Amino acid sequence: MTDLSKYRNIGIFAHVDAGKTTTTERILKLTGKIHKTGEVHDGESTTDFMEQEAERGITIQSAAVTCFWKDHRFNVIDTPGHVDFTVEVYRSLKVLDGGIGVFCGSGGVEPQSETNWRYANDSEVARIIFVNKLDRMGADFFRVTDQVKKVLGAHPLIMVLPIGREDEFVGVVDLLSMKAYVWDDSGLPENYEITDIPADMLDDAQMYREQLIETALEADEDLLMEYLEEGTEPSMEDIKRCIRQGTRDLMFFPTYCGSAFKNKGMQLVLDAVVDYLPSPTEVDPQDLTDEEGNPTGKHAIVSTEEPFRALAFKIMDDRFGALTFVRIYSGKIAKGDTILNSFTGKTERVGRMVEMQANERTELSNAQAGDIIAIVGMKNVQTGHTLCDPKHECTLEAMVFPEPVISIAVQPKDKGSVDKMGIAIGKMVAEDPTFQVETDEDSGETILKGMGELHLDIKVDILKRTYGVELIVGQPQVAYRETITKAIEDSYTHKKQSGGSGQYGKIDYRIRPAEPGAGFAFASKVVGGNVPKEFWPAVEKGFRLMMEEGPLAGFPVLDVEIELFDGSYHAVDSSAIAFEIAAKGAFRQSMPKAGPQLIEPIMKVDVFSPEDNVGDVIGDLNRRRGMIKDQEPSSTGIRVKADVPLSEMFGYIGHLRTITSGRGQFSMEFSHYLPCPAQVAEKVIAEAKARKAAEK
Repeated sequence: MTDLSKYRNIGIFAHVDAGKTTTTERILKLTGKIHKTGEVHDGESTTDFMEQEAERGITIQSAAVTCFWKDHRFNVIDTPGHVDFTVEVYRSLKVLDGGIGVFCGSGGVEPQSETNWRYANDSEVARIIFVNKLDRMGADFFRVTDQVKKVLGAHPLIMVLPIGREDEFVGVVDLLSMKAYVWDDSGLPENYEITDIPADMLDDAQMYREQLIETALEADEDLLMEYLEEGTEPSMEDIKRCIRQGTRDLMFFPTYCGSAFKNKGMQLVLDAVVDYLPSPTEVDPQDLTDEEGNPTGKHAIVSTEEPFRALAFKIMDDRFGALTFVRIYSGKIAKGDTILNSFTGKTERVGRMVEMQANERTELSNAQAGDIIAIVGMKNVQTGHTLCDPKHECTLEAMVFPEPVISIAVQPKDKGSVDKMGIAIGKMVAEDPTFQVETDEDSGETILKGMGELHLDIKVDILKRTYGVELIVGQPQVAYRETITKAIEDSYTHKKQSGGSGQYGKIDYRIRPAEPGAGFAFASKVVGGNVPKEFWPAVEKGFRLMMEEGPLAGFPVLDVEIELFDGSYHAVDSSAIAFEIAAKGAFRQSMPKAGPQLIEPIMKVDVFSPEDNVGDVIGDLNRRRGMIKDQEPSSTGIRVKADVPLSEMFGYIGHLRTITSGRGQFSMEFSHYLPCPAQVAEKVIAEAKARKAAEK
């Protein structure tokens, strides 16, 4: 068993194309896990093993790998950079203790790096920064560190300086040891020399070293006072201890640079993982919650002596069966143990456990706190479920996933594929919590919902290739919603008499618009028992069920407050059902009077454009009803930030490439809902009515 202080559970995350997967490949090569490095642009890397990944040169699902460096065990998760797959980053961060944020030396802090950085801040994950691709044209280490300060509001602690710029980049100066690491052109990571710092860099190195020590010592006031007053430099051990402490407390982020592709500068990053990123025991322990998800004040302390507690953070289906990726927080687990899923209340026996090597695996007979492993063949486990010792039931803090904003209707091309599609989609929904599927009861169509066009595009591709299901795909549909604009007060009586006991329920209520994003809220202010307390939940249920279909076009209703303030009941004829029916009738009667309005999802769009084309890009976004928020110049072009309705963004990438001669890029994520302009609303409502009429 490895000593827990020698474990490092780390994730590598960044924007598309900053070189995360290449960095992971280099780590594996350096730690002796693989002998030939596969290149992403040849579609041969170890962790991008899905066909869709190799083809598009992007990472779609996080892959887990275990390797060793200087007696320390690294569990590395390579996460995707594309915005449609951020859920993969989010759930990986949830179970990691530290991370390496990779930034491109020329692209700098790109939109996705911002999102991932925000997730990492939310999860309070300690990170080191690696500025990659310094051998590229336009790469500038200091510009990127400035962006980290400005755009991310983070404090980069510069640990190394680059020697040479762009294609003359040959190595780095390590500011702590004041030595230069210089690589030759063989491209082999081990071919480097440690030499004296080039004379023309000495002054800069001295200046940055002083800044480094001063910032590091902020983690220990006594040492800082001593240093400032007496000018005595603390020992190397003390400096490293302070950097470790400050990194763990997110005061600053040790920042390195290099070129993963050319194998330059990677060893120092691995040393930094060992020296500065926390082991599982040094991270604040995960909260334990009750069944509703409220904190209980107890924690899952990382120790092998505690009862077994683990979080299933990812489900993956492959040729050997379903794999459940599990992060063990406390206790031990062995083959043949029985464990409890506290979400379903069912126990399962652990058959096979494996340590993952991307898509290869090593069988394990036992595992312990701090490990990230995969269990084969778990039946009812889903992402976010807690697995624990049946004698010590507990729930770990669950994961929250964003709601999908785009949907497409699909149907299999032939009858034979219907069952095949059902099974395949079932597996895919288990794997990806942001991918949802429902059947439209009126039309019988299957509706796939996801985070963006690329997300659904890849899902359809996986269905076709991995599962052999040919689909007819409809037009993408936007998740419109409805809301109200006026407050009204109204009354409704439900009365039914037909021999025997009848049904009776009268309610007086107020309906008013709620704050945007507030959802549906219900309150009862009835006094004196005019509507007995036991019927209040029935009234709420009636209204809540009706919120699924709005009065305008049948889209779900958002941001409404309903207050029940009076009513009356009959001693014999009143029942929960009668009041539920009254609430449904009240919804039908009053919603059309409350100024119903169609609202549409607005996306936060981040477009990168070369300087020459920026006028065209902005003009095009304006035509798409976009609100331009900001323009930021970068070394290679301009980044335009805008809020644009999702309905106007379909097929945008093709259009953007045309106006920028293939150099433009963009990313988008859901931001908020806003009212539709009248002419758009009329068209959407007319289409919805036509669809309903056709179905009848």
